Amino acid sequence: MMQIFAKNLRNKQVMSSDGMTIGILSNLVIDVNTGNIIDLVIKPDMGLDKEKFKVDDDFVLISFDAVRAIKDYIVVDKKASMAS
Repeated sequence: MMQIFAKNLRNKQVMSSDGMTIGILSNLVIDVNTGNIIDLVIKPDMGLDKEKFKVDDDFVLISFDAVRAIKDYIVVDKKASMAS
């Protein structure tokens, strides 16, 4: 994946690979030992069924491993983004 500054990710819309709007990226969870991004912290879209996702307070957490593309939107794999 190409290099992108974290400040350029904030407030990007997050969508699933099938086009469903998940919400807006609010923050990132970072492993302080490795510097790797662990999770995306997303302010969910009003119509999103949050029960299908890992949730922390009012935010949805999606593993960074689910990210498939970052351009105008952040696209995440639908199956990989859902809580198991």
